[in-house]
Amino acid sequence: MPPARTIRQRAINNENDENIGSTRVTRAKAAALTIPHDAGGENMVKKALGTKKSATNASISNAAPGQRKRAALGDVSNVTKTELVDSKEGKKVLNGKAGLVSKAAQNAGVQKLSRANSSRSILGAKDQNKKTTSSDLKRPASGSGVMGGAIKKRHTGSTGSQQSIKEENADSENEPPHKAAASTGVERVKTDTKQEVPTVASRQVEVEVKQAFAEGVQDLDAEDYNDPLMVAEYVGEIFDYLKVLEESTMPNPDYMDHQENLEWQLRGVLIDWLIEVHTRFHLLPETIFLAVNIIDRFLSARVVELEKLQLVGITAMFIASKYEEVISPHVVNFRHVADDGFSEEEILKAERFVLAALNYDLSYPNPMNFLRRISKADSYDIQTRTLGKYLLEISLLDHRFMGYHPSHIAAAAMYLARLILERGEWDATLTHYSGYSEEEIQPVFKLMVDYLAQPVVHEAFFKKYASKKFLKASILTRQWAKKYHPLYLDNNQMPTNRHYASLNTHNNKG
Repeated sequence: MPPARTIRQRAINNENDENIGSTRVTRAKAAALTIPHDAGGENMVKKALGTKKSATNASISNAAPGQRKRAALGDVSNVTKTELVDSKEGKKVLNGKAGLVSKAAQNAGVQKLSRANSSRSILGAKDQNKKTTSSDLKRPASGSGVMGGAIKKRHTGSTGSQQSIKEENADSENEPPHKAAASTGVERVKTDTKQEVPTVASRQVEVEVKQAFAEGVQDLDAEDYNDPLMVAEYVGEIFDYLKVLEESTMPNPDYMDHQENLEWQLRGVLIDWLIEVHTRFHLLPETIFLAVNIIDRFLSARVVELEKLQLVGITAMFIASKYEEVISPHVVNFRHVADDGFSEEEILKAERFVLAALNYDLSYPNPMNFLRRISKADSYDIQTRTLGKYLLEISLLDHRFMGYHPSHIAAAAMYLARLILERGEWDATLTHYSGYSEEEIQPVFKLMVDYLAQPVVHEAFFKKYASKKFLKASILTRQWAKKYHPLYLDNNQMPTNRHYASLNTHNNKG
């Protein structure tokens, strides 16, 4: 009909009506538009053009028509919905306000709604508007799933709606009794656990600390108890477990007896070259120690030809870099550093073969971990730890250290570094955190002094620590060994050094 089309065009072109309800013309509106003007047609048209207001907007917002909010932005809480339902059914709304919102809901801001909270709010609103009857004390059916006990309604006196409003506000500000009781119970459990768990751990720590202090040992882990990254509560058990692993990852110190084509000097040359590769790739210190351990354990289990010795070394470095490094070098880089003597397929095939021979067990307790542990008792002195790293890597090149545990070698390296730099005696604290006394360190200590007193054989290793980056540790230690080695070495008790004589003879012939 023409009037309807005119109204539709007006509704679409009006920009202020986009937040109001639908402007679709129904049959009732179309019939109202056909009423003549003398019968109040103008008023009817105006009434037909007015949009039907929703109950939510009418009850919540009393603002001006131009500033009305959308229906979606109003309060859509469960209390509002309940009040609106009651008003539609003809019940009296409390205090003439539709959608009574609790203060707790207003102050809480955005809250996460749950099924339990929504069911309580709905039941609470209905219970306050209903009169107390005999049926209120009946237990609901078991299938309702709302409440299992009897529900007792609140009695309303002569004050009527005002008293109910006060009670509702009080209940809205305070949590329900069962909810408050539950929350306090949870808080009690939490506080009890917070008090009990540290007490048990603290008692054990106190006993250990008392025993340690009785022996003159400082508790260096006390300051780290609040730092979860330092795991000070378990550091003792961790290092005890690492010392257990030392037994299972020890190679055979006499495996060269069943290697027909290899000698100890060839192993030293291979390790010296791997140290150069390790320096060129800028790998972590742990990588070279794990690589040498893989080589020794593999040679203890398999017989290797001389032509395949370099392949074993480069494969061990490849495996160790995958295990220790964040970003390991590609296999192409290892092939290139070996002067393309082996293809990528040969290196990958050798990798699978070596891992199968070791039963994929790479849980090697790295001596760097023990060195850092002892360095904590040395106040993390950078000079002592740098000399200790150099002395620790001596055990990689000299096969005589193969029969000693990594923790034992780390303790001897720190002991000799402190002796060279004159850092004091090996006290009870250092003995406790290293696990070795001064008498137990002496055999490994003498091997290190003997290596330093010998002529330089492994040039790549010497040049690496002769730089300023490592405080010229190789030069400093050898100068000290040449001066003081007669005081600490007993030639009658020292092991034989036949491999040094053979190396010197080989170099002279070359």
